[in-house]
Amino acid sequence: MSRFTRRHLDPASRLGEILFGLIMVLTVTLTASFTVADGKKGVRQLLLAAIGSNVAWGIIDASMYIMNTMVVRRGKIRLVEAVQSASDPDAALILVKDRVEPELQELLGPEKAEAFSKSVLTHIVGAHIKERILTKEDFYGALASFWLVFVSCLPAAIPFLIFSEPQVALRVSNFLLIAGLFYVGQKWADYAGKSRLVVGSAMVAVGLALVGVAIFLGG
Repeated sequence: MSRFTRRHLDPASRLGEILFGLIMVLTVTLTASFTVADGKKGVRQLLLAAIGSNVAWGIIDASMYIMNTMVVRRGKIRLVEAVQSASDPDAALILVKDRVEPELQELLGPEKAEAFSKSVLTHIVGAHIKERILTKEDFYGALASFWLVFVSCLPAAIPFLIFSEPQVALRVSNFLLIAGLFYVGQKWADYAGKSRLVVGSAMVAVGLALVGVAIFLGG
């Protein structure tokens, strides 16, 4: 499954899925702890809250992945249609420059960016559009999103299976979630080429701040 998620989600997307999942479970378990019962009944309530929020967020994330894919694909189709129906080559070239990797073109320099845009334009003009709403790969990506959220947050539910006191289980679960935030920050630092300690600590701070905002606003 690790290969599966790497194949269908880019590094930034994978880290984002894990981050939002950790924040969601931490928010739900902390909120539930305010009204939880004592003893094993309270532990069971927290376990259900942790797993339930985990599954729910995974389903939401998978659904959003599908919706985003549909919007992005439709945008690409509209770009091809606009370029092919442009009034003149100059107008078509402007469309390409505005929509096709403008950030990349900034790094290439004026001459290479111009050549890049003209090369893309040549391929778009003669392209035959295949209008597909969804593909098999899209569903694989959605499944990868769900699986990544579910698995990454699952360790937070383990303390509720081990400890009989709700507050003890909650503290251990919260520690695991915070450790998860730090781990995500370190991976993000590796991806961005930054300090692992600094980014990991910043991720914990940002994550806890977002949890605090969510709880304060009734999340």
